[in-house]
Amino acid sequence: MKLRTSIVALFATLLLFANMSQAAVVKVMTVDGAIGPITLKHVERAIKIAEDEQAAALVIKLNTPGGVMETTLRITTAFMNSKVPIIVWVAPSGGRAASAGVYITYAAHVAAMASSTNIGSATPVTMGGEKMDSALVKKIVNDAVANLQGSAEKRGRNKTWAERAVREGASIAYYEAVDSNIVDFLAEDIEELLTKADGMVVAMPESEDTLKVAGATHEEVEMTFSESVLEVLTNPNIIFILFSLGTLGLAIELYNPGAILPGVVGAICLIIALYAMQTLPINYAGLALIVLAVVLFLLEIKVTSYGMLSVGGIISLILGGLFLIDSPEPALKVSLSVIITITICIGGFLIFVVGYVVKAQRKRVLTGFEGLIGQMGKVSERIEKEGMVYVAGALWKAVADEIIEKGEPVTIVSGHNQILKVAKVSTPREG
Repeated sequence: MKLRTSIVALFATLLLFANMSQAAVVKVMTVDGAIGPITLKHVERAIKIAEDEQAAALVIKLNTPGGVMETTLRITTAFMNSKVPIIVWVAPSGGRAASAGVYITYAAHVAAMASSTNIGSATPVTMGGEKMDSALVKKIVNDAVANLQGSAEKRGRNKTWAERAVREGASIAYYEAVDSNIVDFLAEDIEELLTKADGMVVAMPESEDTLKVAGATHEEVEMTFSESVLEVLTNPNIIFILFSLGTLGLAIELYNPGAILPGVVGAICLIIALYAMQTLPINYAGLALIVLAVVLFLLEIKVTSYGMLSVGGIISLILGGLFLIDSPEPALKVSLSVIITITICIGGFLIFVVGYVVKAQRKRVLTGFEGLIGQMGKVSERIEKEGMVYVAGALWKAVADEIIEKGEPVTIVSGHNQILKVAKVSTPREG
């Protein structure tokens, strides 16, 4: 009897350890900032990892002011077709799921919020921040409403509020979001999130699935090095700076061939900027205005415009920065402070530094054969058509329009083929 009890206990212990060794694993990724193409790559890669490793769920910790609509819709499509449950958690405290964040939260299988967070304000806006009311924009708004309500229908969330979030820019705090059936529950940390999500039944593409995530270990899906670099480079402010500097560098190189450094630095900046632009909706009118601004600044050095070209360049650069990103989302716009700073720096550099260099190049040459022009010398061999003069520590063959005796002072008028043309130096009368 004791032997049978011991055997049963042993098997129970082995089963316990087996279950512990097969404990659920949850993948976690963080989205903190504007939603862009790099966010999409990160999300798609995290979903693929979670599916391949048969994770119990993928948790996305979300804090965003909004982002590119096209990218956002591709993320929600990835959610709808994911083979692993997606849990979107609006966190940390003080965070938000604004604009694009609403679509992402609504598309998740499970949605939760931390305290002191909010969600909403999904109304499309113009570049100036005003609501758009054209016929085309109404179509865009209606499409956004339909998309969000489709997610609400699929996930069993509040369809009425979803429409208000788009049409009216409605926003709601965390403590009302649960009661309004916008999110499923509140959670302050990852452990509480998984505990409350455990046992929930979610609709997957082919069937329903019951979440078993309580006490699961969680593993972070970090950005790869290339994704981290691209995230920095695709920042609209960085793109504006790189493109402005790149254009400036190439312009200086073309204006002053042989400088080398401006051309090399400019080419590198321009290539990086153009590569980064592939990930964002770029307005080519904005690019043209930036190029025009640099051209106007350079022309100011050559043409006497009494500052009009500089004013035009400043206006073009500011407008170019404002128009650079073709998106109504404020989070994707170039910061006005960055635009003004770069405008002042580039304008100042071109007007003062390049202007100084050009003026220096226009100065009379002070070395070599050409540097002798204008200097004083003394005739060392009588000049009658030809002769010799001593100037700058050396003897030179010289010609003159008159006879000049040996020892008389002369001025170097010009030079050709190593022969100097000289003229007498008039001496003041005495008395």
